[in-house]
Amino acid sequence: MSTISPEARPLRRVGAAAVLAAVLLAAGCGSEPDPVAEPAPGAGALDLAAVCPTTIVVQAAWTPEAEHGSLYQLVGAGYKIDAAAKKVSGPLLSGGQSTGVNIEIRAGGPAIGFQNAGAQMYADPTIMLGQVATDDAIGLSAKQPVVGVVAPFDIAPYMIMWDPASNPTFNSIVDIGKTDTKVLYFNGATYMEYLVGSGILRRSQVDGAYDGSPTRFLADKGKIAQQGFATNEPFIYQSALPQWKKPVKFQLIHDTGYPIYPEAIVVRADKKAEHSACLKKLVPIIQRSQVDYVKSPAATNELIIKLNDAYKGFPYSAEQAKFSVDQQLKLNIVGNGSNGTLGDFDVDRIKQVITIVSPIYDGQRKEIKAGLTPQDLITNEFIDPSIGLS
Repeated sequence: MSTISPEARPLRRVGAAAVLAAVLLAAGCGSEPDPVAEPAPGAGALDLAAVCPTTIVVQAAWTPEAEHGSLYQLVGAGYKIDAAAKKVSGPLLSGGQSTGVNIEIRAGGPAIGFQNAGAQMYADPTIMLGQVATDDAIGLSAKQPVVGVVAPFDIAPYMIMWDPASNPTFNSIVDIGKTDTKVLYFNGATYMEYLVGSGILRRSQVDGAYDGSPTRFLADKGKIAQQGFATNEPFIYQSALPQWKKPVKFQLIHDTGYPIYPEAIVVRADKKAEHSACLKKLVPIIQRSQVDYVKSPAATNELIIKLNDAYKGFPYSAEQAKFSVDQQLKLNIVGNGSNGTLGDFDVDRIKQVITIVSPIYDGQRKEIKAGLTPQDLITNEFIDPSIGLS
């Protein structure tokens, strides 16, 4: 079990409590799937039994949250929660219909010592799918390559936020860079190297001491800027943090020219061919699951909240989950991109991320695959182009 890696750590909501949780929750690593009831047979395109594992194991990037709704939407009634191992297992459903197989979703983050989900897939071969962002996949490309097969999010919710009252001239991250305002972030964040390297922010103003806590932001009365999730922190600061209780403004990192796909669903590169027949049927089911979730998230949000309670993880409320889904749609974080298809990858965007990230990793002496191409990182071969958000 590793410590917090530069790839997994930067954009998650972790603080001192999460570091303690990494020790307490270590039992979740490398465990075998719990048996669940035999699933009902699937039919037609929904019958996965002949081509997929009996239980499809998924390694999530973090603890259960609305950002992962497309996965938890797949879990049908009759599921079993293993609170010690931080995982849920149950029949894999699509639109309420059985697929003939089960799904097991394992929590990430503190449950696996803040390990990257892609690295965890290599540590535990029972894991078929994981959640890995594009820049992280580049970092894994030399020794633990993964291939994205579907992207439930079209845009990353990662952001820099600020207090509009204390900083009335700020409308963008570029505006922050024109001042001496400190910008808090988790040390090692690749996106921050991009923001500094491109001249949007200055090295002297960025501060990698962020620990996930609002303490510094509150102590400085909002006169600093801070990283976060556009689907999370605006709700926390306005509605759930009694010491603040007012709006914050933000800009997405995506809008500065850093167009990664966050936590795309990936397979190990060396197992893609083995799972090809399964992915041909499963990927469209995941596409539909994301569409179904954002259209009617309440039941799945109840499961997500129940799992957080069972895992004794970070507090998570129904209001917080609803805000996340609303923001996902409002900000086009979940969307069809430039076409009518949800879940596919734009090859030009992948090329752009390779161009941005490769010299950053080179400067950090981090090995990536020589001659890396988009085809090493993603594929649209399993995507159903007719499935989109209407």
